[in-house]
Amino acid sequence: MKRNYLFFASFLFISFLVKGQVISTANIKATIYYLADEKLQGRGTSSPGEKMAADYIAKKFKEYKLAPKGDTSGSYYYHFHNKYNSDKTDTIPGHGTDRTGLDVVGYLDNGAENTIVIGAHLDHLGLGYDKNSLDANPEGKIHPGADDNASGVAGVLELARYYTTTKQKLHYNYLFICFSGEELGLFGSKKYCENPTIDLSKVDIMLNMDMIGRLNDSTKKLIVYGVGTAPDLVHIIDSIPTKFSIKKDSAGIGPSDQTSFYLKNVPVIFFFTGQHADYHKPTDVASKINYDGEKMVLEYIIKVLNVIDGKPKLKFLTTKNPEMGRHGGRKITMGVMPDYTFEGKGMRVDGVTEGKPAFKAGVQKGDIVIQLGDNKIGTMMDYMNALGKFKKDETTNVIVIRDGKEVTLQVTF
Repeated sequence: MKRNYLFFASFLFISFLVKGQVISTANIKATIYYLADEKLQGRGTSSPGEKMAADYIAKKFKEYKLAPKGDTSGSYYYHFHNKYNSDKTDTIPGHGTDRTGLDVVGYLDNGAENTIVIGAHLDHLGLGYDKNSLDANPEGKIHPGADDNASGVAGVLELARYYTTTKQKLHYNYLFICFSGEELGLFGSKKYCENPTIDLSKVDIMLNMDMIGRLNDSTKKLIVYGVGTAPDLVHIIDSIPTKFSIKKDSAGIGPSDQTSFYLKNVPVIFFFTGQHADYHKPTDVASKINYDGEKMVLEYIIKVLNVIDGKPKLKFLTTKNPEMGRHGGRKITMGVMPDYTFEGKGMRVDGVTEGKPAFKAGVQKGDIVIQLGDNKIGTMMDYMNALGKFKKDETTNVIVIRDGKEVTLQVTF
């Protein structure tokens, strides 16, 4: 009887540990419903709803006993400031050109030399005043952003809970971070990477989740970006048995916050369940999320992370990268990654893709584009509007500021 009792007690204890570690659809649902609630008004950067979202995340980080890793001692908050080039006036609360924002940062210190970063963006489109909604008449409408990107935040929180309760031996530290300002141009992640609270040279990989809540049950398609940014990533993805139909993309530059880390020579990997008709519209609501599907995605991500955790620090590789907007491309491109956080006159280049028009024209990282053809470039919006005026195979001049001097180049689209 004693032997049976001990066996039963051990079984209960193990069951308790496993229960504490498994991904919870209830937790995912609670987070997404809270963040996509109308009281958060779409979580626009600088808005009260953004602050409510940040407070919710910070509270969870504290509950999971993550160490605060914000910009001041004992704080989970990382504050940033940026100007958003929009033609809207400053009279709309939270939607002017002068923006402040909050990233939320928590740290699991395992005493390791290197760190794995797990991130997602917490902001969305607010009330539709920033010219990034796809609704026909967006202004004044709440954009809940359930999939984009309450789903990713729910993923960060569940993975934080998992890794702070797991009994497995971890060989890396883990930094969990939720960025704001992503929808305006990767502001929060860019600012963090400019002045990080950990040594980025000690980061093994940055794993990003953006729109992981609308898995198609029929196709089970899961898109994984960034697999070319380290030699082992393709093999790791291919080695894990899965029911997903995995589509791999090698590019380090893409339409979300992993880009900011890639540009600092950090390997990245980005998970995405795909585009849908509710993208950047008021109809991206919590009731449309595939909660069981997101649970499957997170369980798969854990398998990927566990393999990475058992390997030596990954070696960074540069990749051929497309010029991309939010989850899509343009018909005419220069082949550059704009610096969305640049506050001066013109469009500063953060990266140039090999083989693309800008590369062939001689455009370099750090150049500031001030004119494209006859179009003066004062803001990011000027640049995007100017691109739309050209056709494929058309040739024009591009004027850049380089080392304080004007340089005229010839570009063919």
